Amino acid sequence: MILAALVLVADQFTKYLALQHLPLEQPVHVVGNALIFFLIKNAGAAFSLGSNVTWLFTIALAIVALAVIWLVGTRVRARAWAIILGLLLGGVLGNLTDRLIREPGFGVGHVVDFINTPWMMPATYNVADIFIVTMMISVALLILRGVRLDGSRLKDAEAATDTDEALPASDAD
Repeated sequence: MILAALVLVADQFTKYLALQHLPLEQPVHVVGNALIFFLIKNAGAAFSLGSNVTWLFTIALAIVALAVIWLVGTRVRARAWAIILGLLLGGVLGNLTDRLIREPGFGVGHVVDFINTPWMMPATYNVADIFIVTMMISVALLILRGVRLDGSRLKDAEAATDTDEALPASDAD
């Protein structure tokens, strides 16, 4: 939960700085065309899609946050999973905070986006988005590697089951 709090603070602090120091919807070239700050208030989701159903994103973010908290509190025993889910939670809470406290109102607030890297993707995003995307990739990698929430590996569990089946039956059977 400490990681989640750190990501949330970093996200909200960078959004505060962006709102205080960047002009709205005017590019500020930081590193040529590789890194551009472009402040927008995003009513929608990725690529501003769904701006008329912002409240659905608020509900989805809240459900994801609660699911991550539940998983970490009840199922996760592996350090890798705890770190990744903690960082993911921080990103989710960063954008959820915007939806709850920013204009135009509670539950339908616009997310502050200000980072643009046109060479990488045609989108403007924020610190929370960076953590959400990278941690979801990390989740996928853990799943593909067969790492379970308790830290065991899927192949280890299968090998143990295969070994148990290969053992001769006891005389008590």
